[in-house]
This record gives sequence, structure tokens and C-alpha cells, in this order.
Amino acid sequence: MGGEVLDTAALISWPINRLNGCYAMPSQKNELFNVNPEEEIKIDSAQIMWMIPDDKSMEIATNIAISTGDMAGLSEIDLGILALSIDLEKTLVTDDYRLQNLAEKAGIEWMTVTTEGIKQLWTWELKCIACKKIYPQPKKPNLKKSDWGECKECGSKLRLKRIKGNHSDSS
Repeated sequence: MGGEVLDTAALISWPINRLNGCYAMPSQKNELFNVNPEEEIKIDSAQIMWMIPDDKSMEIATNIAISTGDMAGLSEIDLGILALSIDLEKTLVTDDYRLQNLAEKAGIEWMTVTTEGIKQLWTWELKCIACKKIYPQPKKPNLKKSDWGECKECGSKLRLKRIKGNHSDSS
């Protein structure tokens, strides 16, 4: 194997020889070294292709994430590795269910690192927990993944909620 686009879980979990020839983004390397500095020697020893996705792939990934309601739950790195998979037409390796959902929607193959993976495709909405007002998806990832702000109507917190009855089998 080899040549897949890796999320950070794969960078941490896989041995050096399995990382060789795979793709990741430079921002993942920075994030990994900040969170897990002992991984630096292993990552620097692996022959990983550090790349940034092109603008067209970022636009495609962004549009898919907005359409499924997943954008509010993504980090910039999440969106970037999805776009890199689209750009390179390579399998995305991730344990993140949201990224698996998006890869499926984008027609990109995905595989997991340590989890079983998704069984269904879901769509999400950004909704007030109190008055139930539905808000449009943000146009870019949040800096804080789980902080979607407050309702402009009542001041309560916004949450991502799965749209009931809106899923399909991924098999």
C-alpha cells in the first residue's frame, strides 16, 4: 500500500514504513509536534509527502461540507486533508466520522486507522438548543471545533444536530 492521505491519527499510530509514500499537510506536522513532540523523530524519518491542496479542491471540499452541514464540526486541518484527498484522488485515512461522511459524499475512498468507520451518511444542521432556530452553516471551519456561538434570538448555545430521517447506507 501507500500513497494515501493521512489524518493525524494515522501519523501517530502507523509505523515509519507504513507512512512512507503517504501524503499529509504541513500544518498537521506543526500540530503534531506541538501536541506530541516525541513523534518528531519518527515523522521526520518517514518519507511523507507534505502538500497543500489546490484552491479548486478546497472549494469542492468547502461546498460539500456546507451542503452536508459538516462544516461547523471541522477544523481547518480536517477540511484541508479532505481537499488534499480530492486534489490527489487518493484514499483518505481517518477515524473521524465526519471526514468519512464527507469523503463518501465526495466520492473519495476512505479507510480507518483503528475504528470500524461509518455505517450511514448523515446530514447536520446548526440549531439553537432552546428556541430551535436553524442557522446557516458557516463558510469556513470554526477555530474552536465545538463552539458554534449563541442564538441571535434567545442567546442560548447553538449545537450541531443530525437531521432526522436524512441518512443513507454507505454500503
